[in-house]
Amino acid sequence: MTIDLAELKRKIVFRFILAFTVIAIMLFLPAGTLLYWEAWVYCAVLFVPMLFVLSYFLRKDPGFLERRMRLHEKEKRQEIIIIIADFFFFIGFFVPGLDHRYGWSDVPAAVVIAADVVVLSGYILVFAVFRENSYASRIIEVEAGQTVVTTGPYAIVRHPMYLGEILMFVFTPLALGSYWALVFFVPLVPMIVLRLLNEEDMLKRELPGYKEYCQRTRYRLVPYLW
Repeated sequence: MTIDLAELKRKIVFRFILAFTVIAIMLFLPAGTLLYWEAWVYCAVLFVPMLFVLSYFLRKDPGFLERRMRLHEKEKRQEIIIIIADFFFFIGFFVPGLDHRYGWSDVPAAVVIAADVVVLSGYILVFAVFRENSYASRIIEVEAGQTVVTTGPYAIVRHPMYLGEILMFVFTPLALGSYWALVFFVPLVPMIVLRLLNEEDMLKRELPGYKEYCQRTRYRLVPYLW
């Protein structure tokens, strides 16, 4: 399939600006101020590395970015999981701003910075997954010519991308200076687990060699635990 790089770049620029705008609105509007240093640091941790990642894949693997543009899940169960997860995700991003405005939490600056480091570490892990697996689509699917990836992070756990996402989600509230937002971000973990289990069922059915890979690589998310 021939990729229109100019069109792909336009899509990427549009989605990057949209993502930054939406996150900024969800953080600063409830806060009622731009003097919210935790939110500025978090946005930098999230979006500055994203610029480098997008630039890297535009040069090295534009086909991967084209796959990441797809948003519509093919399985009904996945659609339901995404809808529920989005509810917690969007509410969760409004709470830290309100927390900042009304002073509900008192998260030490050292904890905020440490949480930002974990969020960045999770993002780096996701990037490592993307480099290793060009078929790491945003939706659950198996494409023609797709093969089982067993190298890099996949040699340790079967779903390293989800591990990276869990680290990012769970530590986002602390990075934004809010304990109360944990109430909405922590439920994203079981949503990811449900998505993971459903994805495994599909991969075992449709991706040759995946059953054997599961037998060799025992752990799904956390080495020696699960």
